[in-house]
Amino acid sequence: MTCLNLRTGVEQKVVFITARVHPGETPSSFVCQGIIDFLVSPHPIAKLLRDHLVFKIAPMLNPDGVYLGNYRCSLMGFDLNRHWVDPSPWAHPTLHGVKQLIIEMYNNPKISLDFYIDIHAHSTMMNGFMYGNIFEEEERFQRQAVFPKLLCQNAGDFSFSSTSFNRDAVKAGTGRRFLGGLLDDTSYCYTLEVSFYSYIVGGTTSTVPYTEEAYMKLGRNVARTFLDYYRLNTISERPLAPISSTWKEKASSYRYGYNRGPGNNQASSKPEKNIQASPKENIHSP
Repeated sequence: MTCLNLRTGVEQKVVFITARVHPGETPSSFVCQGIIDFLVSPHPIAKLLRDHLVFKIAPMLNPDGVYLGNYRCSLMGFDLNRHWVDPSPWAHPTLHGVKQLIIEMYNNPKISLDFYIDIHAHSTMMNGFMYGNIFEEEERFQRQAVFPKLLCQNAGDFSFSSTSFNRDAVKAGTGRRFLGGLLDDTSYCYTLEVSFYSYIVGGTTSTVPYTEEAYMKLGRNVARTFLDYYRLNTISERPLAPISSTWKEKASSYRYGYNRGPGNNQASSKPEKNIQASPKENIHSP
């Protein structure tokens, strides 16, 4: 578990990110790596994000499945992304631990759990895109679309047109669906998907094959989009240097390009809550 701390004394805004719950979806690890590399870098945007937000990252929810070379299941044959409602500490230990931590943070009045993003890879669609939830409240539904729209402005390989919001019954046990019903209306839960093979840049018809570096670049753009969302644009307005072409250059300079877009800063008080880690609470999952 990776935790990036911020200043104390104020309500902590938390972004919780998980990846590789399906072990065969290797692109999710590269996207997650890009997020982590950027957040721990000396880049001024990264420093600003660390000052204002807490990022908690579980980069591999299915380590035994990854070790065994499984495509979708764990060592015991479970699709972990269908067991969020009642994960077993014995059969689904990583899921159980992460869920307990999320519930603990959610019940802490000093913490605002603003985002949950679960990173996956898609075998048939192109580009990066997101899945979100459907809510009866129109305003909440519209607010949920803000982050994907901002990400689309920052990442040329992210497609907002492919982003969709649903409540399919078959997805009821996923992290995005379950936590979308568990958390309050100040929290937003997404599945971030990225193609296994290629993307189409807007305004063109040609496909560009994904590379490890392209996946990590998408991760860096995900991290930078939080700057727009929270309107933390207090850094210099001068253009930043372009993304370095090699890992050696990246490690030494962290000169990432950045395109600024409009943000959305939502302030609201958190209702009193006390959620237990038991499915017997009969929590509605939309």
